[in-house]
Amino acid sequence: MVFDLDRAIAEGELVPFYQPQYNAMTNRIAGAEALARWVTGDKVVTPSEFLPELEEDERILRLDWYMLRRVCEFISGRLERKKKVVTIAVNFSRQHLKYEFDFAEKVMDIVDEYCVPHSLIMVELTESALSAYADRIPLIFRRLRDENFMVAIDDFGSGLSSLGLIVEADADVIKIDRSLISHNCESDRERVVLESIYSFAHRLRMRTVAEGVETKAQLGFLRSCNCDEVQGFLYAKPMPVDEFARKLDYDRRGRDDEDILKVQCEHDARTILFDAVMKRFPLIIFINLTRNSYYMMTYDNFTTRQCAASGVFDDCIRKGATTIIPEDREKFVKAFSRENLIAAYKEGKESVGVVCRQMGDDGIVRSVESIDFFLKNDANDDILAINFSSTVVE
Repeated sequence: MVFDLDRAIAEGELVPFYQPQYNAMTNRIAGAEALARWVTGDKVVTPSEFLPELEEDERILRLDWYMLRRVCEFISGRLERKKKVVTIAVNFSRQHLKYEFDFAEKVMDIVDEYCVPHSLIMVELTESALSAYADRIPLIFRRLRDENFMVAIDDFGSGLSSLGLIVEADADVIKIDRSLISHNCESDRERVVLESIYSFAHRLRMRTVAEGVETKAQLGFLRSCNCDEVQGFLYAKPMPVDEFARKLDYDRRGRDDEDILKVQCEHDARTILFDAVMKRFPLIIFINLTRNSYYMMTYDNFTTRQCAASGVFDDCIRKGATTIIPEDREKFVKAFSRENLIAAYKEGKESVGVVCRQMGDDGIVRSVESIDFFLKNDANDDILAINFSSTVVE
């Protein structure tokens, strides 16, 4: 087959079809993916029949830029008419990374030409592109994110990229490949793998989209994993632009036959609990008092970041004490010195806590409550503790 790309574009035969992505819990449209279709006569040709040929040379670049322009036209038109809009994902071949060193700038130039807010465009690159161009992807993603674009890793689970590359890429969204739910989530091994993927994605604050959802059984399991959005024939097939526009116009919260609580599970409950704890306590520290070590789980939103994320616990207390105002410093050190904590543990206390006034990195003094809870690890005799700290509402 020889595909005449220029003729198909000139005659309007190459068009974007849109497949909606739905919020897994509310059943409302949360976004969409633009997919190229070749409409010739009464026949709609899917990409599998013409994309491989275009991938062999630079024609695939022209197709991707053409699709981005068509998506921008659609969004721009709806904004002008004050109609509902959602973020639309546009796929880009990894060939862009081979031939175009100004890829991110080209995306920005086209989107700005149509006066479309950057947040309404999601740039999708496949997991295979991540592996092939591991040195460039993080820089491109960072550049796009700095300009408020959404970026996604597509087809996750179909290739061999390491979790390290996923972390380095720092994407907004990870799209779970349809192959991972191909057995209807009935295999225990399949379920464990999926639960692990969703857990690590949410810990990295990445939104998750499941592709190829076709059954209620799949949807129920994905909900139990706290999957954010789903895309597949259970909800909608890829559709022409007019049909998608009508869906957006009349999108309503969907009705579900099952009580939402019935599709939750322990895994999801743990995720909700974890998020709640993180909001209440912006500083969480795991401490091994026996080995004089510590590890900070998070302190992104804490008042000060004077201490390293991990290291020697005695050093952490010394540095932490420098942020406490002089009048409260002795109280802080006395409570949380390693010797005092070990003594409190041996006395049978379950926790040690104080409220001290602390100078934040912004120069503001706040009252901060810190509590250490003692733990016991059956695997050895080490004395462990976990610290929760948060500002006190006056």
